[in-house]
Parts: sequence; structure tokens; C-alpha cells
Amino acid sequence: MSAPNDPAGAHGAIVRFLERGRAPTLLEPGEDEFLLRPGSYTLEWRNGRLTIQVWDERRNLARRIVGLAGERSGQLELTVERFGKRQGSIYLLDGARRRPDTERRGARLVFREQFRRSLSRQFPDWKIAELSTEANLEESLSPAHPRALLSRGATGIAALAATSEPGSAAASLTFALIWMDYLRRRERRLGIESLAVFLPEREARPACHRLRFLNPQAVRLQVFVYTEEGYEERLEPRDYGNLDTRLESCSTIRSAIAPQIAAWAERLGRIPHVEALNRADGTLSLRVRGLEFARATRSELLFGLESKAAARESNLEEIEQLARELARLRAPSAADRENPLYRSRPEAWLESEVRAHVEQIDASLVPEPVYGQVPAIAGGERGVLDLLAADRSGRLAVLELKASEDIHLPLQALDYWMRVSWHLERGEFGERGYFPGVALSREWPRLLLIAPSLAFHPKTEVLLRYFAPAIDVERIGLGVEWRQGPSVMFRIPGAQRPL
Repeated sequence: MSAPNDPAGAHGAIVRFLERGRAPTLLEPGEDEFLLRPGSYTLEWRNGRLTIQVWDERRNLARRIVGLAGERSGQLELTVERFGKRQGSIYLLDGARRRPDTERRGARLVFREQFRRSLSRQFPDWKIAELSTEANLEESLSPAHPRALLSRGATGIAALAATSEPGSAAASLTFALIWMDYLRRRERRLGIESLAVFLPEREARPACHRLRFLNPQAVRLQVFVYTEEGYEERLEPRDYGNLDTRLESCSTIRSAIAPQIAAWAERLGRIPHVEALNRADGTLSLRVRGLEFARATRSELLFGLESKAAARESNLEEIEQLARELARLRAPSAADRENPLYRSRPEAWLESEVRAHVEQIDASLVPEPVYGQVPAIAGGERGVLDLLAADRSGRLAVLELKASEDIHLPLQALDYWMRVSWHLERGEFGERGYFPGVALSREWPRLLLIAPSLAFHPKTEVLLRYFAPAIDVERIGLGVEWRQGPSVMFRIPGAQRPL
């Protein structure tokens, strides 16, 4: 590699790259790529100055190259001089040797420069003191979300943008809060007064709902949405009042099952370690330590693990054998803990243990009824399981379960909690058959985050620090051998640290 300000070394590297590259392109972050075909570019070395000029049918770009910043297979990073003697970067890429990580990095660099322009438009009187897409593993900051520090005098603003990639907007608030918290610790002489979050227009609504339940004394938020054309506008999160949520009526499926199907389900339910649970869709789920092996509908019994088939009476012995084999392989004392059936769906196994020992998790909770995934959250598999219970005073408790470390657990839990609160405020749980005979309190539900004690992400308490104080949150850490029964190792209210 040449020195950072060595145009001669950069010239040699470019010549070699163009000779070897089969589909060379030039990328300046924030712009579309240029194809480097004969007759579409010039590379000029004269009097110690190195200049590259590229063009196509619509555009023209000329840059003075001052050095080589990085070189690896199929890619050169070049330091260039822009107007006002400011330095920047351009990239030469070989499209024929491009790897997925190179494409991702290129797309992120383009988006980073779009973010820079958005910041300049929305905060014209502020200096962009820092703008990065580099990973910060120590602070758990993702390279997928460009982040910035704006400064003006002794005041600062933390800013972060979500891309239009699936899942980016949902994850953005987690990383934005972590970024702001990090800057407040790092920039002792700079007061980080607010947090600016930029979201794609189509993904703004879910994030804005979350913002309404953060502590305005701990974080002052500014929300912007941007369009595909690259323009942005400021939003008011309070304008997003209605949640996209629905609470189905609590179904009494067992009384509606055809007598023959009910008899089969009862027979299977007598096998040791088989659980029979009502699902929100009105079916009856038959499981072994959380892993479903059969499901009863009003007219048929379906069975299988990966895919399900309709059962006949002649299949019952086969289904019974499947249940007994699952009970053996998923036993807490199983000899083969690497078996896929032992390791499958750990959150579902954890849910099974919590259901069976809910009073051990929290002595104030009533053991029956306990509902799962009500209301359901759209958007596919979340990786977190939810339970809804009531305590002896009639106050609801949302139980969020996670068997492995997940940085997004607090905000995923907030998603479910605010939906439960929404339906509770409207009196819908009682109207639709939930918690029969219980006078439910309209007080905001408690929120219990339940995981093995070593599986809480280190940033969990940082994120909880910014929750609205009225949300009653508690972390409950379980012993590492929770499959043998949940042993509570600690209970920590709010954002407090373990002793």
C-alpha cells in the first residue's frame, strides 16, 4: 500500500487494477456507479498530479487522486481532493469479482452520503463532527445504520438513519439509543441534547409508536422520514395514535371439536409430558416441552414436525410413538444435548417451563389462565415468545421470554406491551372472553423480561434507562439449567444494575 498522500503509488495501483479487472467500475459514495469501459474515462498523470475523469450519457465526474487508502482483492479505496481542499474517497470495484460483503459495503457508503446530505439540509447551522458506518463491537453499534454526531458550540445532537432494507427500521431505535448513550459518556464537554432518527417513509409508523413510550426527560427525539427520491421531512410521533393491532375473541376450541377428534386429542394428552394448549387461531396445540407434534382443529387432527398431515385412526399409534420419542429426546437429562430435537425452539421450551411454574417466576401471578401470543404481532417470526397473565389484584403482566442473548429484547417487549395496553384501555380483554371471572385493573400492565441470567445483553439496562418511568419493568434471570425447572437467580427492577 502507498502512503496516504502518494499519488504516484496510487497511479501504479490503478493501472494494475484496470489491467486485471474484467468489469471495473468507479463508485463515489452517494452516486451511482460508473462503468469504466474504453472511451468512458481518462487517467492522467502530469507534473505530480493524478486525475481521473469518468462519464456516461448523463453524468461527468472528475477527481484529483492524492493517495491509496486501501487495497484488497477486487477493490481499491482512493483518497481524493474535492472542492475547498476537502478530502474524500472513491472506490474502484471489479464487478466480476464482487462479493456480497463488497456490495453491501458499497450500498452502505452510498446511503451514508445520502444521510450526510439529509443532515446538512435539516441542520444547516450544525457541523457534522462525525459520520460513520463502521462497526463498533464494544458498543454493539451496527455498520448497517449510519450514525452521526452534530455539534454547535457546546451542544450536540446524536443522529442515526435506518435503511430501506427489511428489518432496518425496526432495529434502528435500539441502535440510536445506544449511540446517543455512548456519545453522552464519550463527549464529556459536549451536551448531547437530542436524538435525531431518520426512517424510510413506509416503515415510520411502528417506530413512532415506540417513541411515545420513551421518557421525554431522558431523551428528546426528532423524527424524520425520507422518500425514495432522497427528500425528508420532520414528523410528530404523537400524530401516530392508532396502533395496527387486533384482539381475536378467546375461542373455546375444545367444546367445538368433533367428538372423534376430541377423543384422539384426549388420548394423546394423557401421554407423559404432553401439553394441550389453546391457540389464538382457535386450534388446540399438542406439544412436548414446547415443540408441537400435533394440532386439533374442529374437523381434523394434523400431525408432524416439519410439515403436518391429516391423521386417521390408524395413525394414532405412530403419533403416540412420536410424542414419546420427543419426550425422551427433549428430556432435561437427555444424554445427547446436541440432538436437533433437543436444541429446537428453545424459547418454546422456556415458555413451557414458565407456564408450568408461573408462581415461581412471580408469586403474585395467577397460574391459570395464561395466554400466549395474544394479541399476535404481524411481521413474521420475532424470535421472542410472549405470555399474558394476571396477578391476584387483576393487574395484567406481560412476560417476554428469550432463551439467548438479544440486543433488541427491550424494544421488542415494548411492541407487545403497548398492544396489550391498547386493548386493555378499551376494555377488550373482558369483552372477548379473556380472564373469565377476573376484574381486570385498567392500570398499565407490568412488563417482565425473562431469560437465563447470562443471556441478557449488556445493553439491556442502557435501553431500559430510556423507557417511560410509568412502565413497570423487571428483569428476571433464570439459572443456566432452566430446562430442569426455572430457578430464579435475580430480579432487577427497571434499569438498575445487578449487585
